[in-house]
Amino acid sequence: MRMLHSLLFVTLVALAGTTVFGQTIDLGRGALPLRVPSGYDADRPAPLIVMLHGYGSNGARIESYLKLGEFVDSHVLFLVHPDGTEATGERNPRFWNASKACCNFGDQTVDDSAYLLSVINAVKAAYEVDPKRVYLVGHSNGGFMSYRVAHDHSGTIAAIVSLAGAASTDDRPPPPNPVHVLQIHGTDDPTIKYDGDEIQGSTYPGAVETVERWAEYNGCAAPGREAGTLDLDGEIPGMEASVTQYTKECAAGGSSELWTIAGGDHSPSLSDSFSAKVVEWLLAHPKP
Repeated sequence: MRMLHSLLFVTLVALAGTTVFGQTIDLGRGALPLRVPSGYDADRPAPLIVMLHGYGSNGARIESYLKLGEFVDSHVLFLVHPDGTEATGERNPRFWNASKACCNFGDQTVDDSAYLLSVINAVKAAYEVDPKRVYLVGHSNGGFMSYRVAHDHSGTIAAIVSLAGAASTDDRPPPPNPVHVLQIHGTDDPTIKYDGDEIQGSTYPGAVETVERWAEYNGCAAPGREAGTLDLDGEIPGMEASVTQYTKECAAGGSSELWTIAGGDHSPSLSDSFSAKVVEWLLAHPKP
């Protein structure tokens, strides 16, 4: 960890066409962008969102897809979207070493959980981050990784959002601290299936099992309650997503929630309100 922090460098740069100021942070994997709100005030600690891309993607692409950068100024928050490790082989796709099922297919020695904690700590060292509002948002392999980091560093992470990801392949013991989790998943996802499946012989849990496992981790009472509908996929008519919440009797700082997109794919065509709903959900779920 000390070696990683010794590699930290910060360079203030003005991002063209916007009032937001950014930094680059290098922790041994190359420079990664940090978005800083123009209204940042060191006397008022701000939330931090870490976005995690899917297998074969990168940080720039997940930002282009989810567009959470649009909320940096309006919601006064920090945003960083790091890149995973390049896999060995001909294509060298980037991945996160999240679970047995996904997606370290080359069995490389890499501790992404420790790396992502170092990213969070580097931002905290440079700015005043609200310690009660550190969040992860991940798609696919990034969703798997969000659950991994939440479990490994439950004292740091307040809440996660997993889009088309899943919990650990293994049913691990509860983490030391509660964490709010939101799973968003399409029922027609052919890549990470809604009901669970296996990847190269390693099984992963479905969306309902994932959410129920974390509800149990967080001490929440079962069953969950239906809590309305949302419009999350812009190409599916109407309010196609159902909301199931596990919020009763949960330990302080913990809850579990599932947004099921009926007919949704692995990478839904996001509605105009999707990203705003994700950011608002995160900010409404701090640590106690």
